[in-house]
Amino acid sequence: MGRAPGLGAPGAEYTRNSFRITTSKPLPIKTYQVKFRISLAVKSSLCMPRTLSTSDMVTPGSLGPPPPEPTDGEQAGQPLLDGAPSSASLDALIEQLVPKADYYPEKAYIFTFLLSSRLFIEPRELLARVCHLCIEQQQLDKPVLDKAQVRKFGPKLLQLLAEWTETFPRDFQEESTISHLKDVVGRIAPCDEAYRRRMHQLLQALHQKLAALGQGPESLLGTDKPVSYRNKPPASIHRELLNICSDPYTLAQQLTHVELERLRHIGPEEFVQAFVNKDPLASTKPCFSDKTNNLEAYVKWFNRLCYLVATEICMPAKKKQRAQVIEFFIDVARECFNIGNFNSLMAIISGMNMSPVSRLKKTWAKVKTAKFFILEHQMDPTGNFCNYRTALRGAAHRSLTAHSSREKIVIPFFSLLIKDIYFLNEGCANRLPNGHVNFEKFLELAKQVGEFITWKQVECPFEQDPSITHYLHTAPIFSEDGLYLASYESESPENQTEKERWKSLRPMIRLHFCIPWKLDAVM
Repeated sequence: MGRAPGLGAPGAEYTRNSFRITTSKPLPIKTYQVKFRISLAVKSSLCMPRTLSTSDMVTPGSLGPPPPEPTDGEQAGQPLLDGAPSSASLDALIEQLVPKADYYPEKAYIFTFLLSSRLFIEPRELLARVCHLCIEQQQLDKPVLDKAQVRKFGPKLLQLLAEWTETFPRDFQEESTISHLKDVVGRIAPCDEAYRRRMHQLLQALHQKLAALGQGPESLLGTDKPVSYRNKPPASIHRELLNICSDPYTLAQQLTHVELERLRHIGPEEFVQAFVNKDPLASTKPCFSDKTNNLEAYVKWFNRLCYLVATEICMPAKKKQRAQVIEFFIDVARECFNIGNFNSLMAIISGMNMSPVSRLKKTWAKVKTAKFFILEHQMDPTGNFCNYRTALRGAAHRSLTAHSSREKIVIPFFSLLIKDIYFLNEGCANRLPNGHVNFEKFLELAKQVGEFITWKQVECPFEQDPSITHYLHTAPIFSEDGLYLASYESESPENQTEKERWKSLRPMIRLHFCIPWKLDAVM
């Protein structure tokens, strides 16, 4: 089976059958156990991400329409990109979103404003205002319509609604938003019945998309409940991963399947809603509370994979078998790197760097660690993950120039992406002192989120193996205490700290596991 070419990251050369070290042994990477509520965790050693210039924008399209006239005596900010103001009042920005017979906003502006506007106004209210402006400006409330004018305006209105429903379908979950759509399109339908048919197709596609999203992982969140087993679970409950999949490349493919499936359910709006604060100029309550379930589920999947890797390593009784499992996961991580699946790569490295695993010195002595040190080097947090960001740029470039679907895959280290967006949000104000919306900030936000949206839409080119993905989702995993107990059973405590911990855990006798999510229904 063919493989995507290596990414050519510094320090290593990857080919189909080789992995050559070209750098000295790096410092060990830290274990990255991620918690979704990162407001406290983000104040780590990470540096502020580089502020990208507006020429770096990759959101499709360029901003072309002329800036709106200043309203209420306010002066709009200087144009930032081909007519997009660096700052403006919310009313002026809404005005620029509204199509006219001879004007249609560029895609980059539509995506940026629809993404960021929810910080200031609820989507349903924004839609109501857009529809009201369309009716008012095109005089759609008159008993007799200017058919020639409406035929110029109608296709542009439908195009805006199509882009909105396609990119942000969850904005239309309430019946009131659908009513606004039907009302405004119903007013132009007498001029051309094709508008009504197009609206029917749009709503049909929207309902299908919402139904698919409704089957996503957000409905499967829940607290893992501990279940106790004496020593290690019976074979009827636990089967080793190597008995199910012994080929590293195959497992890397199946991990990529899981990653892309879960990414597909994350809406772009969740990146904004994850860090939403109450708008100081708003008189109502914040627009959002718990609308980031898919983000949370994806971070939870990362943590599960970390613990699964650690569990599989700590489970075997003999150190030779444990060493074989470690080397297997090193090869899986290497294949994930070559595929462009950095999230699974980091989860595997983090699992192998968990204390219960890293302390197994006799086991690691039997492992050929050269390849592992290279992988650690690629994901080293030094310099704000400089090596990883270089590899990510290489994967992104490969995706843009891809000759096959396998070369299009880019799955970023998700926790770092969230932290980058967090720093962007915290480092720049949403509003300027004069009350204008800081649109320049949201262009930067749209750049990062827009790139992610492009990556998550890639169809997985690998055939799914249900037995492997089922195991990844349902195999029992040790709790943290269970990992330590298994580790101490495999290799006795060496220092006083370990001995005291072992002494405190021994009365438990039983090893604690976490019930895995019932995710097989999703796949």
